[in-house]
Amino acid sequence: MRRCPRPDFVARNGRTVLGRPTDEPRQAADAIMDDKTGIEYHTSVPEHLAGNVDSRLERSGTTPEKMSAGRYLATRVTTVKPGMTKLDNPFKLLAMLNFKQWMFFLCGFLAWTWDAFDFFTVSLTVTQLSEQFGVSKTDITWGITLVLMFRSVGAISFGIAADRYGRKWPFVVNNILFIVLELATGFCNKYHQFLGIRAVYGIAMGGLYGNAAAMALEDCPDKARGLISGLLQQGYAFGYLLATVFARALVDTTPHGWRPLFWFGACPPVLIIAFRLCLPETDSFLERQQVRAESSSVGKTFVKEGKVALKRHWLLLTYLVLLMAGFNFMSHGSQDLYPTMLTNQYKFSANAVTVTQVVANLGALTGGTCVGYVSQSFGRRISIIIMCIVGGALLYPYTFVSNKGIIAAAFFEQFCVQGAWGVIPIHLMELSPGSFRTFVVGTSYQLGNLVSSASSTIESRLGERFPLEPLIGKNGKVTKRYDYGKVICIFMACVYVYVILLTFLGPENRGRLMGVAHDEDMEEAVADHDAYSSDDVRHNEREGSDGHYPQKA
Repeated sequence: MRRCPRPDFVARNGRTVLGRPTDEPRQAADAIMDDKTGIEYHTSVPEHLAGNVDSRLERSGTTPEKMSAGRYLATRVTTVKPGMTKLDNPFKLLAMLNFKQWMFFLCGFLAWTWDAFDFFTVSLTVTQLSEQFGVSKTDITWGITLVLMFRSVGAISFGIAADRYGRKWPFVVNNILFIVLELATGFCNKYHQFLGIRAVYGIAMGGLYGNAAAMALEDCPDKARGLISGLLQQGYAFGYLLATVFARALVDTTPHGWRPLFWFGACPPVLIIAFRLCLPETDSFLERQQVRAESSSVGKTFVKEGKVALKRHWLLLTYLVLLMAGFNFMSHGSQDLYPTMLTNQYKFSANAVTVTQVVANLGALTGGTCVGYVSQSFGRRISIIIMCIVGGALLYPYTFVSNKGIIAAAFFEQFCVQGAWGVIPIHLMELSPGSFRTFVVGTSYQLGNLVSSASSTIESRLGERFPLEPLIGKNGKVTKRYDYGKVICIFMACVYVYVILLTFLGPENRGRLMGVAHDEDMEEAVADHDAYSSDDVRHNEREGSDGHYPQKA
């Protein structure tokens, strides 16, 4: 590689993007010439991404996959340093989204919210379900474990469908399954029926996350990505919050016991389906589909893209699965058994548990939004690492305080857990191959869930090794008690160390250009066709895209 003079492509007080001028200021641009291929890579970087070394390396054609192991490790310290670029006013960032982009975000947010609501209906009714089916609480947690295990099946199947045929119809089918399966759960009378339905529900749940993230973020303006990512991820915390509130309102308040919570959970997806049917496909998907259509065969081109992505990015995909395993251990390890700890170990009343859970989820909402926002300036990796360090420091009060003071600890612990999670949607999107964005985001997330699927069962089993004095009720009923707090604390400490180490060693592509014009995988897949000619791509690039793509020197 040799450095060549900067080409004259910057004009009109800024830069020319695919033939169109924009006003976004840029730092001095340069270009790198590959002597073997004759390809000139333009390394002009937006000012707000100047500190992101991994992104600059990608623009120069030197991606992490192309580095030697030694060189890559040598860049981990320099790339994790905070960029400290100026943060824009968050309201100004939100104003960058047009009406269609807002509708995509809102639809994805609502779907992800209700996905989380449906998942936590079991976590919040463990006691009632164990009494209904005559099994232990640990047996009921297998209903949670099965959902987590089968989510990867849904992520793979629905992810491939969404990347091949579009975001809309796989999304609609997903939500139809939610309706059917939540209703079916509410009518279960036997334990094995319950397990079977929850396993199938896991397939439906697994297909949604990647689709919702792609729909909400792939057309999002560059500068607003971090903030919108944080807001989107908090659909999970918001769903948990709603599940907590409605569980208090619907569980054991009617003659039907726990069932009304599941029946109610089947209703909102009807409205979400209607909302999605009113929206078109995203611009990014339509551009990509047009490039495929102009080749000899859409299906063959899609298969070629898959082969190219697997050949180039198999190591990255493995890393993403390992990273998401850590994140899922972090969220499920800190949340799934927490209500049981409060009631069983610390004897909290139903109202006290509800208040604690609501406050914890308010902390999660705040943390995810704030950390997602600042990650646009500081960087994705350093934001995650800082949240893990602070979260680890808060584990003792989160699990060992036995009075109402635990509410404050719950707020800040979930601020950290979901603060780290707030970075994840856009972090995964920026690292994923463009042609398989839904598949990679959803599958890495859900395979991580598969690895961590037994987290609540593991904590429950380990907790049984630390028995406490049993509780004897007024009617003489004996309730076994366990030191779940000790188990959660040790478990989460190990998870935090794992996530910090893996995040530090991993790559970051903050500010990656997501348009089809910047997709080298697509370029290779359609190399024999005229569909990827620069004129066609320039004509179809959506408004607001950023940067330059490789061109012959």
